[in-house]
Amino acid sequence: MDSPNSALSALAGLAIFFILKKLLDTLLGAKKYGRPYPPGPAPKFLIGNALDLPLKDSAKHFREVGKELDSDLVFLTALGNHVLFINKREIADELLERRSKIYSSRTQIPTTAIMGWDKHNVAMMDYGEEWRLNRKACQQHLNRRHARAYEPVQLRQVHKMLDNLLRAPEDFFKHNEILSIAITMDIMYGYQVDSLDDPAVIAAAKNVALAIPLLMPGGALMNIFPILKHVPSWVPGAMARKRAEECAFWNNELIRIPLEYVKTRVGAGTARPSVISDMIKRKDTVGISEQEERVLSNMAYTAYSAASDTTMSANGTFIHMMLTHPEVQKKAQAEIDMVIGTSRLPTFDDRASLPYVEAVYREVMRYNPPLSIGVAHASAEDDYYNGYFIPKGTTIFANLWAIAHDEEKYPEPDKFNPERFFTESGELNGDSRVLAYGFGRRACVGKHVASATMWITIASILSGFSIDKARDELGNEIEIDHGYEDLGMIIHKKPFKCSILPRSDLVPRLIKEALSEGK
Repeated sequence: MDSPNSALSALAGLAIFFILKKLLDTLLGAKKYGRPYPPGPAPKFLIGNALDLPLKDSAKHFREVGKELDSDLVFLTALGNHVLFINKREIADELLERRSKIYSSRTQIPTTAIMGWDKHNVAMMDYGEEWRLNRKACQQHLNRRHARAYEPVQLRQVHKMLDNLLRAPEDFFKHNEILSIAITMDIMYGYQVDSLDDPAVIAAAKNVALAIPLLMPGGALMNIFPILKHVPSWVPGAMARKRAEECAFWNNELIRIPLEYVKTRVGAGTARPSVISDMIKRKDTVGISEQEERVLSNMAYTAYSAASDTTMSANGTFIHMMLTHPEVQKKAQAEIDMVIGTSRLPTFDDRASLPYVEAVYREVMRYNPPLSIGVAHASAEDDYYNGYFIPKGTTIFANLWAIAHDEEKYPEPDKFNPERFFTESGELNGDSRVLAYGFGRRACVGKHVASATMWITIASILSGFSIDKARDELGNEIEIDHGYEDLGMIIHKKPFKCSILPRSDLVPRLIKEALSEGK
């Protein structure tokens, strides 16, 4: 039997061969096709741009690199692996929308397979027949028409959060985290989340925290050298493999926990209406195909695993912006008071009548897109753009933060200003597209549900509460931590202290009545 050292030596030899082959491919690639790669940082000998891929603050970093290069494209290459950042909306539209047949793939990396994301997470599946089946199911259940059916669930969960704010306003970030997963868990499984100690919440948090760093460019050596996926996790230095295997455990828990919950409830006759409970009931009565069961289960898992962190990020930005822009908060509240009064809470039917609240929502999503560089696309074949060569297999990021902070499109982009979404005559302009939901066939399929969740959360909090700076025991204002935490692909507002109080004595009664009606 070969010794472990012999096996490792063989792997090392294969790795060296792989490196040399990748290096040769890189050197000859662009020359072979007679066109240059897009502009990018000068590659270093042997390793290329391997050291030019930061694991954090990538969005801002590559916007600045693009400015230095005077280019809206930033191209990097490391040992035959190509990465392209798009910093301009028009280019993202051209490549990811109009040429979506080429750019709808996902880069298939070893860590994704080890984590199990490639089989169950629709957002991470490669472009092909299985993805089409899953995508079709998502579109059928999450389109604009179906999204209206989930409004009672969204209202119920938002009203629960309002009640939590009444009881413990200082724990806003805790309430926000619960809400961010509670809505999709309720819609998909009828699963009720009331605590951060809930096993499903813990599994979701662990899953994302472990996965995100491994999905970043340069986040794991095995993604650059796939041969390293054969190195077992017990080998010193194989930390990425160990993290990916741990992520796989939590990923399986994320699938198992709500599924067992809803099966038990259906069996006991106590299940709330939900996508999966309806599926199980149909399976037990008229029957469904294995394919339908698989794609619906994948859709449910994808919906709540994707929505949790992004919703939490956007709500954190909203509270921060209302605290630092009291004039915006007051103007939105004045509109709510004028349109719906103070004797009830907002509903979805009010959305068209509250243009300034709509503008606040749009600006929150523009100012700080939760997924700052989006989720990577991949080119399925060689392509050319504006004289540049984009090789097959290039990993492509639409730099959502840079696109949303384009000075030509959004003057003073680093300023939070909902007024930018109005015409001179005071009407909402045509810029209704929320770039944070991505581009092309890989755009967020749950965007209608996500948009409704964000809007009703914003409108409800503004209707019932005033957000001000917190004060210490002596009555002095407590300084705000304005920092944001970049977790790789996802950006969260760092926790800060603030005062969130009911706007009137009527608010507690309105929330209590709303909760009673929503049961």
